[in-house]
Amino acid sequence: MSDNYLLEKHGFKMQKKYGQNFLTDVRIPSRIADGCTDFDVSEGKTAKSLILEIGPGAGILTKELAKRFTKVLAVEIDEELIPILAESLADFDNITVINQDVMKVELEPLLSQYRQFNGELLPVSVCANLPYYITTPVLMKLLEQYGQFSFITVMVQKEVARRLCAKPSTEEYGAITAAIGLYGKAAKLFDVSAGNFNPKPKVDSSVVKISLYSPEKYTKQQIEKTSKVIKAAFSMRRKTLVNTLMSLGGTKYNTKESLTELMTEMFGKATVRGEELSTEQFVELAERLF
Repeated sequence: MSDNYLLEKHGFKMQKKYGQNFLTDVRIPSRIADGCTDFDVSEGKTAKSLILEIGPGAGILTKELAKRFTKVLAVEIDEELIPILAESLADFDNITVINQDVMKVELEPLLSQYRQFNGELLPVSVCANLPYYITTPVLMKLLEQYGQFSFITVMVQKEVARRLCAKPSTEEYGAITAAIGLYGKAAKLFDVSAGNFNPKPKVDSSVVKISLYSPEKYTKQQIEKTSKVIKAAFSMRRKTLVNTLMSLGGTKYNTKESLTELMTEMFGKATVRGEELSTEQFVELAERLF
């Protein structure tokens, strides 16, 4: 029974407020799920892990994840999709679907509840097809609230993917790029053309995998301090750090003169901008500032 048939059977209508664009070609979800593993699914292996899927839609990706991982927890905000998912995923006994808004869920207790398996705690990762309007908030919540993920694989609009994977001193590099670098490394896996979705979006998408540092590269205190610096640095993108960092409170350098001296000492010039610094340089700067 196809997902399209189930959507029609239940009289389902796409809701613009949720940014819904469902994949129609099963080969794409299979490639996404393959990108989450280090083995060929035809080998009959299953990764001993819990996968958190955000926005399963009609379940086309959920099925592929269930073939490869011990457990799948799918969080769907649209209650109209819950009965559709119940039918679509009826053949799988390792999938749990809950009707929640992931932005309102406390991740720690939720994942602690579902990662139990045969007396063990399963490692947890994320796989999701994220709507454009909520990509950054969801990613930052995942990274900030639950630091134990092995990886986060997301399909996002192509321009967002370029930002997630950008290098310093490029047009795409921004606050989200530097912030992700505090937790792991992002790499693009492949592009997905707009024709693979229903309804067809106006732009193409890309699949990005963020591999989180294990063990963690930076302490919680380093991340907190650096996040403040990154936010301030990109609050006025075209201005120099000397100007943007004046808004930071509680630093050792709270005058234009002292900041000018610090920028010159650390980066060889007083006119350095946030878009020029790597995550590592932001961490070093935060250590000096605080």
